[in-house]
Amino acid sequence: MSIHEECGVFGVMAGQPEDVAGIVYSGLYALQHRGQESCGIVVNDDGVFVSHKDTGLVGEVFSSSILHSFPKGTMAVGHTRYGTTGGTNRNNCQPIEVNHQKGHMALAHNGNLSNAAELRSALEMNGAIFHTTSDTETIAYIVTQERLNAPSIEDALSRAMNRLDGAYSLVLMSPQKLICARDPHGFRPLCYGQAQDGTWIHFDYVPGETDIRRGPAEVTGRLCVIGSQINEEEVREVFGL
Repeated sequence: MSIHEECGVFGVMAGQPEDVAGIVYSGLYALQHRGQESCGIVVNDDGVFVSHKDTGLVGEVFSSSILHSFPKGTMAVGHTRYGTTGGTNRNNCQPIEVNHQKGHMALAHNGNLSNAAELRSALEMNGAIFHTTSDTETIAYIVTQERLNAPSIEDALSRAMNRLDGAYSLVLMSPQKLICARDPHGFRPLCYGQAQDGTWIHFDYVPGETDIRRGPAEVTGRLCVIGSQINEEEVREVFGL
């Protein structure tokens, strides 16, 4: 009997431009057990997004030449997919990238929405055109809708989460910010930590790490964590910082 761990999400924010694609690649390789259908990485190079996504395992999709083609950057997000909704094809590869009136974003998501069909139908009735069959694109549309009136991307995501029912975790990257979030009940695992060089990392659960704690939104510099109450001392102890 095979084990299905759902999807894997990974995000990194560095203090200065570096090989963030390589860091995400290593993270996705460690999270390969959470999804084997497809994978992708999006790098933020001073507000310019550079991505590569395809079906297959992490080691197959990201050859040495492809990894070296990524520019250095300060942020990146990645995803490994085990499809619970939608078919297995390149269109459903994540992270999903969206360009909208106030900028652009990349979204990597793990989980399921219990009201996905209802939300999707309402969006389509208002003219939305979907290119995938996954819940992730529905979330991306709702965040984009909220962003048009919200003062910030983290506020838009917080408002969008009020419209989402289900179990999920996600990592969202804008040109200036990296945000991780999970459903209010904390059904889906999500961890965060800081490396010794100051690099912030968000990822799905790996044995031995710690979960994000539920609570109000917290913003630390450009690191935005929604739906958590973070105990800095506990995090530093767990990650050996």
